[in-house]
Amino acid sequence: MTHHQPTCWLRRAALCLLVAACGLGAPGCTPWGQYWRNHMKVGPSYLRPVAPVEHAWIDADDPQVRSGSDVETQWWRQFNDPVLDQLVLQAYEQNLSLREAGFRVLASRAAYNITVGGFFPQSQNALAEYARWQLSNNVGAFQNLAIPPFSLWQTGFNLSWELDLWGKLRRNIESAGAKYQASVEEYDGVLVTLIADVADRYVEYRVAQKQVADLKRLAGIQRDSLQVAIDRFEGGITSELDVSQAKLNLSKTEALIPTYERQARLATNALCLLLGIPPEDLALRLGEGGIPTVPASLAIGIPADLLRRRPDVRQAERLVAAQCAQIGVAEAELYPSLSINGYLGVYANELGQLFESDSQFGFVAPVVDWKILNYGRLLNNIRQQDAKFQSLATAYQETVLRAGREAEDGIVTAIKARAAAIKQAEAVEAASRSAELVEIQYKEGASDFNRVFVVQQTQVTEQVRLNDNVGGVAKGMTQIYRALGGGWQLRLEELAASGQCCKPLPSIDGGTCDDYIGKQPPAGFDAWCIWPEWLRGRKPR
Repeated sequence: MTHHQPTCWLRRAALCLLVAACGLGAPGCTPWGQYWRNHMKVGPSYLRPVAPVEHAWIDADDPQVRSGSDVETQWWRQFNDPVLDQLVLQAYEQNLSLREAGFRVLASRAAYNITVGGFFPQSQNALAEYARWQLSNNVGAFQNLAIPPFSLWQTGFNLSWELDLWGKLRRNIESAGAKYQASVEEYDGVLVTLIADVADRYVEYRVAQKQVADLKRLAGIQRDSLQVAIDRFEGGITSELDVSQAKLNLSKTEALIPTYERQARLATNALCLLLGIPPEDLALRLGEGGIPTVPASLAIGIPADLLRRRPDVRQAERLVAAQCAQIGVAEAELYPSLSINGYLGVYANELGQLFESDSQFGFVAPVVDWKILNYGRLLNNIRQQDAKFQSLATAYQETVLRAGREAEDGIVTAIKARAAAIKQAEAVEAASRSAELVEIQYKEGASDFNRVFVVQQTQVTEQVRLNDNVGGVAKGMTQIYRALGGGWQLRLEELAASGQCCKPLPSIDGGTCDDYIGKQPPAGFDAWCIWPEWLRGRKPR
């Protein structure tokens, strides 16, 4: 027998053991046919859970909605308000919650890269060592050896590599990849909420600003009425009651002004937080302006668009996919694993002899690990992972239902708010005309001040309601696009315009447009890997 024969025998024994183990491990959860179709991976193949979605919106026939048109990606531009456009862009670049979500994407992608690295030799070490040895003469076992002190030099490389026979490592990579994609969806969800919040706070500021302006205008009219009442009282034409009623009306109107000034300040404070800046008075920057107006009709697509448009829906779906892969990871533990441990190096007593051929040393040790006695725990782990999968699938379906409800809420809110605003405008016009007529009658003595008092109160109330209703129409539009998941495409528009992507819409079933690789980076994150500007010493604008 030559010195090669023991090594060959070990290799044959390991091969036979592996074949026997594979044969015994066959009665697992995954049939052999499915195992081959899954590219040698055990566990279920992922399919997106069926989600309950209607074919059309409840108000699809209303002329105010265009379900046949695709949703506006930069929907806030329909307000035709340059100030709002600038606020949205600044919030996108500087908002801290969005930046926090971006760093979670960085962490998730790093975790994915670590998992990919686990597919290759899991343990790799380069070694270099020097030792000086001297045996003790006072130890009985060494007294007759007469070994003089000696040196030992060594260097080498070892590795341990678990082969992915059952797809455990590849399933882990699938799971980590889906979690990374879910983190991108979370980022997009934060962006959708951010843009809608900026629009909401901006509308609130404009409504409060309009209320203050209208109340000051009406207070001026009431101040003139007070002066008329004073003149008539001093002339002995009327009693002091007219003066008291006029003062009451004026005081009540002027008391409302600080309330709306406070609301305006609260709105700008909220805007400052969204913009990532300390609280400051934004009145000068925002300037004067009317309440944003809404187009006669809005493009809202169809309910099925929610599956690919809303980030929270896609995030929930990606988490389901990640958990599905974990079932395969758990099932792979039922089967025997094959690892290869090896070492290759050189040993010598003298440094000059270290790289001579006679100094070479190495070994290869295949190891089969089969947790036969742990089958009860392993099977229950599979059941646990499957239950988590079912739970996440149910959560995904509920997320789709909630998305549909929120979209329908937004649509009916916008439609009814517009109808209310139209009627309220008619009420304000009638109240204003009544105030003009009764004022004339009072000056001519054809009417007492009690009618003036009531009509002016009504005029103020109806004007306040009108401003609230007009603001409600704008906020209804914001609610629609928040519910439709519009706005996150802002980070993809430039990429789509350059032809690097099919369109700024991902496919959760793995279509031609990959929203997670080679995408346009969000502001401040430059492809998710280069330091953003604020870390390079530049302060936010």
